[in-house]
Amino acid sequence: MLDYNALAAVSAVIREGSFDSAARKLNITASAVSQRVRGYEDRLGALLIIRGQPCRPTELGQALVTHLDRVHLLEAEIPHLSFASGPLSPPEVTLRIAVNADSLATWFPGAISRFAMKEGICLDLLVEDETCTADRLRSGEVIAAITAQTEPVPGCSSIQLGGMQYVACATPDFAAQYFRTGGTAAEFQEAPCICFDRDDGLEARWLHALHKTDLPRRIHYVPSTHGFLDFTLNSFGWGLQPHALVDRYLSQGNLIEIVPGHRLTVDLHWVIPRFKNKLLNDLTLHLKNECDLYSFLDQNTNRPEI
Repeated sequence: MLDYNALAAVSAVIREGSFDSAARKLNITASAVSQRVRGYEDRLGALLIIRGQPCRPTELGQALVTHLDRVHLLEAEIPHLSFASGPLSPPEVTLRIAVNADSLATWFPGAISRFAMKEGICLDLLVEDETCTADRLRSGEVIAAITAQTEPVPGCSSIQLGGMQYVACATPDFAAQYFRTGGTAAEFQEAPCICFDRDDGLEARWLHALHKTDLPRRIHYVPSTHGFLDFTLNSFGWGLQPHALVDRYLSQGNLIEIVPGHRLTVDLHWVIPRFKNKLLNDLTLHLKNECDLYSFLDQNTNRPEI
């Protein structure tokens, strides 16, 4: 049988990044955490944690932590029990979710906060590009993900939430300097572009669909949704912005749409393990209902059911 006290120590070190931080999380000494982890590794005859800054899991360590996460979800379904010695407190549940930065900057906080407060759960969010979040689910680092990837994740169900619309924006001053004739292929090759990071392919997809050309040589990488917007507002470059985030700037004239009507829609999917769990199923239904309220998500009436 698995030693869940030892597994809790392993999980804390991996999630907190160090033995000292894990000790604070578990309210024990760092020495006690180290002894539990080392003792369990000795019993299993395998390394579970790669020591470093931060500490990282081995493949076996990650598999065991993923198993522990699922056990906590199952324990949360056990009815609240009372004994002569007093009530048994329900286990603390933390949902570790991979989410793309643009969702985190727009609709996701409002959508999930109400559910988390009602259910009394904690969130541990891992922010990634929408094309990479499903990889975190495949590796077992998270229990659910919001992703733009359409490739199936083994053992998981995918529910389409809607489409997030992006607008290619720049300030009027930037457009006057670089897009004098409305955004030709040659002009885009000269205009500095802003991308979220090197995994971000939105600008490349948009530009290829418009002019069948690649990104320009001059690219700025700004891995923050609000930072990306701030740099754009400071005429540092052009880039694709979530329409929900920049609608008021477009209305006020702080930003303009470089090529009006030529927008990009990214379909977002909610991916969760296929094993039955009431908390995850309830969260899935909640997110689907919440997304129906957001006008910037283009809904698909043929979305698959849970």
